[in-house]
Amino acid sequence: MKTFYWLLKREFWEHRGGFLWAPIVTGGVFLVLNVMAIITAEVLSARHGVRIGGNDIQMMMQHADAGDWKQVGAAADIAMISSMGFIGIVMGIVVLFYCLGSLYDDRRDRSVLFWKSLPISNTSTVLSKVVSAAVVAPVIAVVVSIICGLVQLFIFAIVLSFHGINVWQLLALSHPLRAVASLVSNVPLYALWALPAVGWLMLCSAGARSKPFLWAVAVPVVLGLMVSWFNIMGLFNLSSAWFWANVVQRALLSVFPGSNLVFDKHSALNMGEMNDNDPLAVLSPMHTYGLLASPDLWIGVIAGLALIAAAVWFRRVRDDS
Repeated sequence: MKTFYWLLKREFWEHRGGFLWAPIVTGGVFLVLNVMAIITAEVLSARHGVRIGGNDIQMMMQHADAGDWKQVGAAADIAMISSMGFIGIVMGIVVLFYCLGSLYDDRRDRSVLFWKSLPISNTSTVLSKVVSAAVVAPVIAVVVSIICGLVQLFIFAIVLSFHGINVWQLLALSHPLRAVASLVSNVPLYALWALPAVGWLMLCSAGARSKPFLWAVAVPVVLGLMVSWFNIMGLFNLSSAWFWANVVQRALLSVFPGSNLVFDKHSALNMGEMNDNDPLAVLSPMHTYGLLASPDLWIGVIAGLALIAAAVWFRRVRDDS
């Protein structure tokens, strides 16, 4: 267990630019852009003589009904979780290229010979990279997203306080604890959903003699085109779209957080259960963890484990000398 911990630590220190600094920089840029947008809006409103504040907003709040208050709280919740979208995209790109280079780079610079000389099994080495991609990276991204979301919420509250809205009243309408719990609870689900993509990308990293990215993309896409042209899935009473959604997209895009909400037909997003007054509902474990009952998830997990086992075997037998 101690050896595995140090393997994880090694992966983090060797790739902290992607795992740690990429989300931090993305979150910082996101906050700066939001502040710039607020300043621009304030300057333009002042320049054109548009004055919204003080008694005007206070009067609007006095005449607001329960539905209006819920919309205000929903807007605050959206402000908190919006940073996760940008940070999640960056994290997905980082994980994708990390997996592609995780085993290939050691062979390219010949450092694999040094690591194989140590009393560390190939299985432990590969699993440490799997855990880094499927657990460590998303945990860091979620923590950074939570911090950015809370900072953004306070920025909006402070700005609106200059227009006559009570800061504590606005914060009371939001649901920061629920937003934090929703983001954190989705990390284990992400690890399961991303497993087939992580396994496939690492298999290409372990098996390709060159250009693992080309192999990772070309093989599933070419197979998808062949399946579509020859209508192979018709033999199983399935459409070609099933192959693209459950094989090609899962193999390449499931490393991106939230992809399960888009591709899973049983998600709250695709079932039309979105509530304009409750944007956090789509991330609620009540909805997202329904995916655990889907055969698509567990078939993907089994496929991912098989691909990871193949990556371990390739790392053991591959000799590029």
